[in-house]
Amino acid sequence: MAEQQVTVTPVTSKADFNAFIDLAYRLNASDPNWVAQLRSEEVEKFSPGGNPFFEHARHQYFLARRDDRVVGRISAHIDEQAQIQPVEQGMGPGTGNWGAIEAEDEESAKALIAAAEDWLRGQGMTRVLAPMNLSVWEEPGLLIKGADHPPMVMMGHQNPAYQAWIEGAGYDGVKTLYTYDLDITQEFPPLIKKIVDMGKRNARIHVRGVDKGNFDAEARTILDILNDAWSDNWGFVPITDAEVAYTGKKLKPLVREDLIMIAELDGEPVAFMMTLPDLNQIQMKTNGRGGKPSLLGWIKLGLWTLKPRNTDMRVPLMGVRKTLQGSRMASQLAFMMIEAIRSNSVKNYNGQRGEIGWVLDDNQGMNAIAAAIDSKINKEYRVYAKGL
Repeated sequence: MAEQQVTVTPVTSKADFNAFIDLAYRLNASDPNWVAQLRSEEVEKFSPGGNPFFEHARHQYFLARRDDRVVGRISAHIDEQAQIQPVEQGMGPGTGNWGAIEAEDEESAKALIAAAEDWLRGQGMTRVLAPMNLSVWEEPGLLIKGADHPPMVMMGHQNPAYQAWIEGAGYDGVKTLYTYDLDITQEFPPLIKKIVDMGKRNARIHVRGVDKGNFDAEARTILDILNDAWSDNWGFVPITDAEVAYTGKKLKPLVREDLIMIAELDGEPVAFMMTLPDLNQIQMKTNGRGGKPSLLGWIKLGLWTLKPRNTDMRVPLMGVRKTLQGSRMASQLAFMMIEAIRSNSVKNYNGQRGEIGWVLDDNQGMNAIAAAIDSKINKEYRVYAKGL
C-alpha cells in the first residue's frame, strides 16, 4: 500500500496546539543530547498572552500530517520590531521568519517550509531569515556542529539531518553563530592576568556583582547597556520593557550576584556580563523525556535552583557601550569580568566548564577575546536566508 501524502494545515484548535507542543518531545525522545524543557514553559513560550514577543509579532503555526499522524510542525512569524531595522543589519522591511521546525522526514520538512513561506508571502514578506525560535534573543539558527553533546541553558539542539533538508529547500547560510567552551578550573594566560591586575589598580574602574535586592533597577541598567552595545550588530532587534520583565522573572531563580558583573568607569555603568548556572544539566535528570517532572523531580529541581553545585556555567550575554567598543579599555573590562566570574564559579559552585556564546562569526573583538583565554568553538549555529 502506497504511503499517504503529507498534508499541512494551520494550527486552529487547542488540540492542534497541544500536538504542536508535544511533537518535539516525541521526535527527540531517543536523542540522548536533547534536553526536554518544562512543558509548561514551552506552552507559555508559544502562547500569545504568555510570551510578550507576540505583542509585536504576527504568527501562524502549522502541523504536517501523514495518514492522520502528526509528523511535523513549524512556526511562521513576523516581528514588527525587526521590520524597522536597517536592511544591512540582516532584518529590515519585508523580512519574515520561520522556526520551531520538527519533522520526521525530508518530505514533511519541505512541505512545512513551503507552507511557512506561503504564509509569509501572503503577509507581504519578500525574504525569509530562518530558523528563529522565536526571536533572535531566544534560539536563533540551526545547530550544524556540536550535536554530540547537550546544549547549555537557552540554546537549541536539532536533528543533524535538518541541515541538508533546509539547504535542499533553497536556503543559503548568511551567518554562523559560535559558542566557545573553556576549562574554567585553569587560570588564564599570564598576559590576560597582567591586564586584569592593571585594571584592578585603575581607580577609574570598578567591577561589581549585581544587587539581587535591587533586581529591577539592575535589569534596567543591563538592558540600557545591551541595547546600546548591540544596536549595530547583525540581527539586532530591540528588547522591549515587557520582554525584559518576562525574561527577568524567568531567570531570577538562576541569578547569582557573584555571576553577573557590571563594570563601571568613572562611576558610570559601561559594560556587563551575564552568567547563568547550566539549568539544562539538572533538567536532563528531572524532566524525563516529556517535560513533566515527577514530584521527586520537582524537589530536586527546586533544591538545585536554590543552591547549584558542580555545575557548568554559560555566558549568554555581555555588552560594552559603543563609545568604548574597539578600545583597549573594552577588552580590559571584558577580561576583568570574565576572570571575576571564572574565579567565583570555581570557588563558590565547584564549576568545571564554561561556555560563552553565541558570538557572531564576524565579531572580531569577541572572537579575539575568546581566543585569548584559550577557549575553543564547541558548537556552531547557522542562520539561513531565502528570497520569496
